[in-house]
Amino acid sequence: MESFASLGISPGFIEKLAERNIREPTPIQKLVVPSLLAGKNVFFCSATGTGKTFAYLLPLFQTLFGSVMAGPGDDPGIGGRGTELLILAPTLELCSQIKKEADFLLEGQDRRIKVNLVIGSANLERQIGSLKKDRPRVIVGNPGRLVLLTRMKKLKLGSLRALVLDEGDRLFAEELAADTRELLGLINRDRQLTACSATLSPKIRDLLLPFMEGEALFVETGEEGILRDRIEHWAFFCEERRKIQNLRSLLGAVKPKKALVFSARGGQPGNIVSQLQYHHIPAAGLYGDMDKKNRKEAIDGFRSGKITVLVSSDLAARGLDIPGITHVIALDVPAEGGPYIHRAGRTGRAGNRGIMITIGNEDEMRRLARLEKKLGITIYPKVLYRGQICLPETFEEETPSKILLPPGPAQKVLE
Repeated sequence: MESFASLGISPGFIEKLAERNIREPTPIQKLVVPSLLAGKNVFFCSATGTGKTFAYLLPLFQTLFGSVMAGPGDDPGIGGRGTELLILAPTLELCSQIKKEADFLLEGQDRRIKVNLVIGSANLERQIGSLKKDRPRVIVGNPGRLVLLTRMKKLKLGSLRALVLDEGDRLFAEELAADTRELLGLINRDRQLTACSATLSPKIRDLLLPFMEGEALFVETGEEGILRDRIEHWAFFCEERRKIQNLRSLLGAVKPKKALVFSARGGQPGNIVSQLQYHHIPAAGLYGDMDKKNRKEAIDGFRSGKITVLVSSDLAARGLDIPGITHVIALDVPAEGGPYIHRAGRTGRAGNRGIMITIGNEDEMRRLARLEKKLGITIYPKVLYRGQICLPETFEEETPSKILLPPGPAQKVLE
């Protein structure tokens, strides 16, 4: 059986992992860690909740800061170096989570390696001051602010030895692509490149090739079975105008410990939160135009359990890793499988089970039927009947998919 030690990870990092009872590498870590330790460019694709962050942090820290786990009398290897590792991520929440994991691996070590968070919502002058004071060897940030600081010559990346694009597909989405390309163009090509996501398409890999030296190894695992094995998928037919009302009824029926609700429509998350709060449901929102303070309050409240329902846009929740999410509820159906995978992947993590629920109109149910076939999952039709989740009574054989028709009267109440 492979262990972190057999992969080449140092005892100091292994001891840190043991503090979280992480004792064996996940399948994606087994594939990625040796390749990154060998200095290869690696693009890897693995389902959410499978340990992608540690898959790149462990080997890159090992390579760049090997002396960080040395004894107190050893050379720490600082020597006035600049930033050596840059990690890009699309959202404040994901950047913050990555920094937290990086700090965890380094905490307790008598060394001066700093990890700085460089994000657009932070005060620019304070950020510049922190960069000057800390001289961080690791920076985690989003492309827009990093481009600005580089243009201002407040951030110098000439010492960069490794670059990571976490949620690489989202970094090339329309709202971020220009900044991502500009930043990559400002960074030397002679450094190790890593990109990862649960849905890293060949198109994204092709876009990255001009920004790297040499070849890239593409790695993926069979962990996508998590979408089928750990997550149960439900579908509720609903007219568009009744979706929020049906959401309230559904929340009352399932009484989730923690539910993450997705809406792709601009401005809709705020409206949903207002209506849920009006009906005394402890809810908060997470969407693009919120300030940093309110976003943090929403995340902290949801993480602690004070808030049981978090309503989010897709971008705001990208990479969100909050333990104990029991239900994910989508109020629309994406055109492609990628967003569905990312949404569903917020539950069923760390060996737990979860439920992915879609509330959609007739057109959306047809789209969902196509995704069901494409993703190789089974989506079970459900109805709400007298405050309980029930199975529909009948389905016509000529219907293209079992999830298309509006439900009939309830037949059986689920246990």
